[in-house]
Amino acid sequence: MSFEHQSQAFSDALDFLYSFINFEKKKQDRYMASKLDSTRPLRFMGVMGDPHTKFPVIHVAGTKGKGSVSALCAYALRASGLRVGLFTSPHLVDFRERIRILTPEDPQGFIPEKSFVAIIDDLKPIIAAGFPDITWFEVLTAVSFAHFAREEVDIAVIEVGLGGRLDATNVVTPLVSVITSLSLDHTQFLGNTLGQIAFEKGGIIKPGVPAVVAPQPQEAIDKLQEIGLERESPISFIQDHWSYSGGQSPNHKRHSLIDVSKMPVSSLVTEPAPLEIALLGDHQIENGVVALGALSTIREQVPALSETAVREGFKQVQWNGRLQTLRESDERGPAVLVDCAHNPDSALKLYDALTSLFTYRRLWLVLGAPADKDVEGMLKVLLPITDQAIFTTASHPRSITPTQLVEMSQRLGFDGTPIDEIDTAVAHAIERADNDDLICVTGSIIVVGDLLNRWERLQSVIDV
Repeated sequence: MSFEHQSQAFSDALDFLYSFINFEKKKQDRYMASKLDSTRPLRFMGVMGDPHTKFPVIHVAGTKGKGSVSALCAYALRASGLRVGLFTSPHLVDFRERIRILTPEDPQGFIPEKSFVAIIDDLKPIIAAGFPDITWFEVLTAVSFAHFAREEVDIAVIEVGLGGRLDATNVVTPLVSVITSLSLDHTQFLGNTLGQIAFEKGGIIKPGVPAVVAPQPQEAIDKLQEIGLERESPISFIQDHWSYSGGQSPNHKRHSLIDVSKMPVSSLVTEPAPLEIALLGDHQIENGVVALGALSTIREQVPALSETAVREGFKQVQWNGRLQTLRESDERGPAVLVDCAHNPDSALKLYDALTSLFTYRRLWLVLGAPADKDVEGMLKVLLPITDQAIFTTASHPRSITPTQLVEMSQRLGFDGTPIDEIDTAVAHAIERADNDDLICVTGSIIVVGDLLNRWERLQSVIDV
C-alpha cells in the first residue's frame, strides 16, 4: 500500500510516531547506555499493563539473516495452525509490514490501519504524562506488543531493531533467544570489533533461557560463550551441534534445499527428504538450520509444532527483497533481480549467488546506498563482476548521491552512470540491456523498497 492510499487518520498516527527520535535515521555517537534510558521500555510497558508478557516469544538478533530466520520461524508456526505475531524492521513498501499477525487464513496479516491508530491514540496520554523523551522505536515496539496482546496471538517472533542489549524489544523473556550471523555493521552504535558486536547482540540472552546461535567467527563465539556461562543459559552453536549441507532445488530454481540426513536427534525434522525453503541462496540454508534449531528448542512448549508444519512453513515462507526475481528474462527484456545487501558481508553473499545461481551474458548493477554504510567495501565486492553500473539514490536523507558513487567507483578503477531516481535508473538499464542480461538492484533495503513501491507503474511505462 503506497502512501497516497493511506487514510488521513493513519497518516496522522504515523506523523505522531515520526515526531520522536528515530535511531534508524538519526546518528548517535555510540549505541550505549549514556545515550539511552535502558529502564524506560520496561517502565513504559508497565504503565501499559505489560503487554509483552501476554504471549510467548522467539527473540531474534543478528547482523544478517535475522529477518529471514524470523520469517521462517513465523511461517512454520503459522503452518502449525497458530496465530503468530511477527515484528520486524524496517519495511519494504508498506509501513504495516513491520507488525503482522500470520494465521492459517492470512499469510500476510499486516496490522490494520484502525488498530494502529487506536493504539497510538491510547499511547498519547501515557507518553505525555511521563515519557517525553521516549524514542521512535520504543513507541513502535509498544504498538506491536499491544496489538499482539489485544489480538491474543498464540506466540510472537520478535526481531531486534538494533543491537540487542539496549534494544526496546529486550523487555521480553523469550522461550529461546536466537542470534544470527554477526559481522561489522552499525559500528558507530555497536563497536568496531566482532567481540563488541557480539556483546551487544548477546544482550538478548536471558538467565536460564536457551539460545541458538548461527555459525560465527571465533571472536564472536568466545564473547557469546562468556555471556552464556555468566547467565547459565544453555547455548546451541549451530556449527558445533548441527551437521548440515544443502543446495538449490533442481525442481524449483528459486528454492533452497537442506540435507537433513545428519540432523541431530533433537531436530524436529527426522524424515530423510531434504527440507525445502522458498528462499534462494546458500546463506538461506544456514538461516534455515538456525530457524530449525530454534523451533526444535521450543517444541515442548509449543506442542502444535510438527515436522509437517516445519516443512510446509519453510516451503511457503515469503520474505521479499532477498534475491527476489521481479521478472525472468524473455523475448521482451532482461531479468530483474533485487537484493537488500547493505554491507560487504551481505554483498559477498550476493556475489556468491550471482556467480553460481544465475545465468546471464552481462550483469547490470543498479546500486544506491546510505552514506553511513561501508559502500566502498560493497563496491569492491560487486564491481569486478559488473559489466554496466548505474548509481542511484532513494528518497531518503541518508542516501549517498549518485555522483559520489560514481567518483568512488572511479577510484576503484571502474566507471558508472549517475541517475537520481530509482525507477528511471532501472528503466535506463532495461531499455539498454539485452534479453539474456541480468539487472541486479541492490545496496540498501531503502532502494529496494523504493523500487518495489514503483515497480507496477514502471512495468506499465516500459512494457516489460
